[in-house]
Amino acid sequence: MKQSIQLRLSQHLTMTPQLQQAIKLLQLSTLELQQEIQEALETNLMLEEGDEADRFNAADDLDMRLPQPEKAETTQAEQDLKVDREVRGESNEMPEELAVDTQWADVYDSYLPTTSHGTDDGSDFDPFAQQSRPQTLQDHLAWQLNLSRLSERDFMIAQAVIDAIDAGGYLRSDVDELLATIDNAQISREEVATQIHRVQSLDPSGVGARTIQECLLIQLRQLPTATPSRDQAIAICADGFEHLPRGDINALVRQLKLSEEEIAAALELIRSLNPRPGSLIEDAPPEYVVPDIFVRRREGRWHVELNAESTPKLRVNADYARLIRRSDQSADSSTLKSHLQEARWFIKSLASRNDTVLRVGSKIVEMQQDFFEHGDEGMRPMVLRDIAEALELHESTVSRVTTQKYMHTPRGTFEFKYFFSSHVNTASGGECSSTAIRALIRKLIAGESTKKPLSDSKIAQELGNQGINVARRTVAKYREAMGIPPSNERKRLA
Repeated sequence: MKQSIQLRLSQHLTMTPQLQQAIKLLQLSTLELQQEIQEALETNLMLEEGDEADRFNAADDLDMRLPQPEKAETTQAEQDLKVDREVRGESNEMPEELAVDTQWADVYDSYLPTTSHGTDDGSDFDPFAQQSRPQTLQDHLAWQLNLSRLSERDFMIAQAVIDAIDAGGYLRSDVDELLATIDNAQISREEVATQIHRVQSLDPSGVGARTIQECLLIQLRQLPTATPSRDQAIAICADGFEHLPRGDINALVRQLKLSEEEIAAALELIRSLNPRPGSLIEDAPPEYVVPDIFVRRREGRWHVELNAESTPKLRVNADYARLIRRSDQSADSSTLKSHLQEARWFIKSLASRNDTVLRVGSKIVEMQQDFFEHGDEGMRPMVLRDIAEALELHESTVSRVTTQKYMHTPRGTFEFKYFFSSHVNTASGGECSSTAIRALIRKLIAGESTKKPLSDSKIAQELGNQGINVARRTVAKYREAMGIPPSNERKRLA
């Protein structure tokens, strides 16, 4: 085989660093974007936070250009004047001291705790003890256990029982597993069972149960004896629990020899109990959602605007930018120029992100006006391609914009993806979104008779009467997705 050298021309796509940065910022949520901005401020000396005037005028900083070698003959005064015109927001001088009429102690309290021995040397101060953490169910139970007068042996067993309780409040280990955990051959099964009952008497009521039936019985037995329907509810949970999930009222009446009114009152009491008692103590950190855009109705029209609090307020530092005009070709000058270029790219990427988010949000509001006017029932079917074709964007770009981005509306705060749903053909030849069908199913179930709830087939028939042709299994799928039980479990006595 003869070897030869050939010259070929070809084209291929290459992602520049600027494009990679723009894509990265586009797919970040508001909280992640704020963290990214903070990191950029810490690593790039050319970036600084601007004021209100710089929030929407960051484009002025984008027009900055690196100094050209052929213009080096300009005077120093002309260079300073040119930089002053190009860079906005000169930093003001702050005096070393400001006149105040308050003392430090009037505003800030001492963080050092007082010692029990009356000394103030701070030798017993633990800085880590000042850091708070979410309270767990085990902490709450251990605090109650410390208030009880138990022997060291019983306390050790009870502590092992508490450690085996999950976040929902259920004991997930049997007696044999607890004995293996304690690893003490002198402890008997009866001692472990005694401490299990002791833990079950703690707050919240129902904690330490091994099954949901035992959890309900513990809560019922801890109620005052004068509680109405208490004894009937205990009988239902103890003897007729197998009929409770199905809501078989007739079976409970026959088995327990009670009237329908007594069964109804007892079931109402059971529904007031908490099947997950541990959730009352869980101190989970709150998850905050910061909306990217606001949707408001003014003068009969819907207006979309960016969230001013989440809009980045960045600009190029004027003092450092002036140093570039005065610098030479040294390594420090190259570093300043590199930071300036990165700052310009970053500000430009942020402006592009805000523009894209606002365009996509505005188009969603425009295409889903019936939702904002009438609620979920007015939601029209829409896919990413509809927005991409309307804005001449790629579907992947729309997908990045609609992920972890939220809009605040008069009907609540929704993720962008909430407005995209599949469609079902109607009898008139139109289309109905799955979100609207779910809203109709929820409306039909809310208006049904509690004695004779609607079955999935009946709901499908009712939707067919409204021109929406859906199968029974489709209704069942949507109903289960909304967490609505089937008709036999929704049956109640009037």
